[in-house]
Amino acid sequence: MSSSNPSTTRGPTDGTPTAVPTTPSASATPSASATAATRAATDKLLMVRSVDFLKSKDGQNRREHHTDAYFSDKMIIRRGQTFQMWIEFSRPFNPKSDNLQLQLKLEPIFISSPGVRISVPLVDVLEDGRWEMKIVEQKDNRVRLSVNTLPTASIGRYKVTVESFSQRGRLLYPCTPNDVYMLFNPWCEDDPVYLDNEAQRKEYILNSMGRIYYGTEQQIGARTWNFAQFEQDVLEACLFLLERGQVAMTEWRDPVIVSRMVSALVNSNDDRGVLVGNWSDSFEGGTAPTAWSGSGDILRQYYKSSGKSVKFAQCWVYAGVTTSVLRCLGIPTRCVTNFSSAHDTDLSLTTDIYLDDKLELIKDETSDSVWNFHVWNESWMTRPDLPPGNGGWQVVDATPQEPSQGSYRCGPTPVSAVRNGQVDLKFDTPFVFAEVNSDRIYWQKKPDGSVSQVHVEKNTIGQRISTKAVGSESRMDITHLYKYPEGSEEERIAVETASRFGSKPTVYPLPTEKDVSVEIVMDGAGPRIGEDAKLSIVLTNKSSKQRTASLLYEVMVMYYTGVLKGTVKKERIPVDLKPQETKTIPWTLQHKEYIDHLVDQGALMLSITGRVNQTKQILATQFNFRLRTPDLIITPVEEAVVDKELTVKITFQNPLSQELKNVLFRIEGLGMQSVRKIEHGDVEKLATVTLMEKFVPTVSGSQKLLASMDCRQLTQVHGFADIVVKPK
Repeated sequence: MSSSNPSTTRGPTDGTPTAVPTTPSASATPSASATAATRAATDKLLMVRSVDFLKSKDGQNRREHHTDAYFSDKMIIRRGQTFQMWIEFSRPFNPKSDNLQLQLKLEPIFISSPGVRISVPLVDVLEDGRWEMKIVEQKDNRVRLSVNTLPTASIGRYKVTVESFSQRGRLLYPCTPNDVYMLFNPWCEDDPVYLDNEAQRKEYILNSMGRIYYGTEQQIGARTWNFAQFEQDVLEACLFLLERGQVAMTEWRDPVIVSRMVSALVNSNDDRGVLVGNWSDSFEGGTAPTAWSGSGDILRQYYKSSGKSVKFAQCWVYAGVTTSVLRCLGIPTRCVTNFSSAHDTDLSLTTDIYLDDKLELIKDETSDSVWNFHVWNESWMTRPDLPPGNGGWQVVDATPQEPSQGSYRCGPTPVSAVRNGQVDLKFDTPFVFAEVNSDRIYWQKKPDGSVSQVHVEKNTIGQRISTKAVGSESRMDITHLYKYPEGSEEERIAVETASRFGSKPTVYPLPTEKDVSVEIVMDGAGPRIGEDAKLSIVLTNKSSKQRTASLLYEVMVMYYTGVLKGTVKKERIPVDLKPQETKTIPWTLQHKEYIDHLVDQGALMLSITGRVNQTKQILATQFNFRLRTPDLIITPVEEAVVDKELTVKITFQNPLSQELKNVLFRIEGLGMQSVRKIEHGDVEKLATVTLMEKFVPTVSGSQKLLASMDCRQLTQVHGFADIVVKPK
């Protein structure tokens, strides 16, 4: 936010005032009746001796601005609110002949931009919507100021200079190194990120611990994540990151632009951003994505290396770090997981699967993929750049999937626009719509090269969209925010609205006899790694006639992104169905058949295709499942008290009948400002490991301690404990 700025002379950076002589105006000349003492005082320069921003963590400013949780001892405030400060002068301030002004400057380091300059005048009465300040208390040579900030000011780190005016001249007092950090303000009604629910503000701004969901729609796993937005150096890292965005600081006032910029900067694909993605099964030279359990070390590592990207990330790591950055800057943000998430590469708004004339999957021609799960973010803000009704939650996704306007970023996309199929609205609405709402279409490629549509699966994409519930550890299903119930009139209208903008029309096959159905069923939470995987294939004949078919089943190892690595087992089985019969066929994949083929997260896909002999009906379905991994069990062995050593037991059992090599444990939380790494070495097959670790809690109240295990042979092993720390 710029305003007129009188000419200034920059003073030394040690806070020493610099004089700028001026000629006193006639109106400012003391009257002849003034006492000699008053005249002597007035004739002196008004020198600033010291400035106190009242920036202590438990002081008025930090408490009123909801910034007392930041580990930093800096002056951290939120825009659209007043803050207090004391100024000590060389003599008493005379309101009749003296004057004051603050100069605030945002000065870029990396970009050739004029930055932002703000002048804050002294007034008698503060008015909303203006940069102003007034004296609210005067004691001897000291005055206390109440300074009003704009709810639309650019966020960032402001350098502050005090200008003091007297009849003898003007002095500048640079307040370096006491800079002012200004953030977005969800507590201010005039800020575009305003959130009117206090419980939601506590969750989406102030909560430094969250839950990120993963797995499959029938096997939803959860891991605790340390967003660490208040930890040491994280705020500085976030502002450092913004400067890498090559966006003028005048634009830092707009949460739409800031969140879009962050979605590009958290990945390293085209702007030397924070995280390098890696979806292979080799993570040499970096950290496996499943080993991270928080954002603090990632952001500190990026900041302290002057912008060297951190290795490695997958979608939940990108989403965790994005949540950290946006919450730190003051934008309400949450992690959201979409199960059976489509990656529509051609913006057809469909997910296309290609089969050959024998109904076998053509793997190299299926460019669209369905991720078992995909984690993105939602951020809360108004959207004055869009038609009314599109404010509120916006999808922001830093995982680099497809370029948007030349850069790997996504959003902010209005969730309401996705729900209504308004894919013509910015930003990236067609892509997000297809992730949650596309139909899965099977195409058969004939020997002559022609392609025909043979089967459609609806209501398979975009399942059980999940986020952490407000104020609890439970999962909240928000699928209804993204789409209307399948088959409802509203849902069909949304899909038809969206399909008008697709790159190719959606052609559904002509009605044929479809009286046989096939589905794959899993009992309970599903198989554990190290055990045989058991599922059931259920076929139903709804007709009054006998039906026969030849089914091809193929089980493939896959990355959670839907990319197939290879086939583990493949077999054709004949099926004979009596009229109105439902037949359940047990299916087993033995431990020895899969153990040497698994990739990260133990994901597998069972694909079934077939043709009913009597009607030529095509049967096709796919079922994604995972082999569940054990948890780390974390148990405090004594009462937790501030500044008193606490012993914690961490237990892990190797579920595999093979040795684990070079096991590394990572522990964070409990108020620690960095991750503790423990190189344990090798773990024998089926062996149990017990660690006894000591911590000294520094903050009272309910805390979390997180742990994860990093090992080449076994991934996605983690755990957490809730620990209540008592005051001294």
